[in-house]
Amino acid sequence: MSEPFDIHLFSYGTLQLESVQLSSFGRRLQGTPDALPGYARTMVEITDPQVVAASGERFHPIVAPSDDPADEVQGTVFRISASELAAADRYEVSDYQRMRVRLKSGVGAWVYVKATQVPG
Repeated sequence: MSEPFDIHLFSYGTLQLESVQLSSFGRRLQGTPDALPGYARTMVEITDPQVVAASGERFHPIVAPSDDPADEVQGTVFRISASELAAADRYEVSDYQRMRVRLKSGVGAWVYVKATQVPG
């Protein structure tokens, strides 16, 4: 029996690329456009050679909360399985952390945002 695709994952970056989906999930994901309100998008340099090979890009988008409530990040929300969420966790480097958010559509979803630095 196959796993249910009952998890929402919002992507604003390389997880939308077919090459990344095929290498991470073994399939092309189907999704719908949505947006992440209250966040702004910047770029981060990726040094993991496997991630760069999968995406074909050295600089990837990353999001963080914005001081401007009008800011929002456009992207795609996908329905995935629990094992695919684990595969996405393996793909994302330590610059990102996964968290639950409410999208503009009202859908609750996981998204990878800029990792917060924990004081040492």
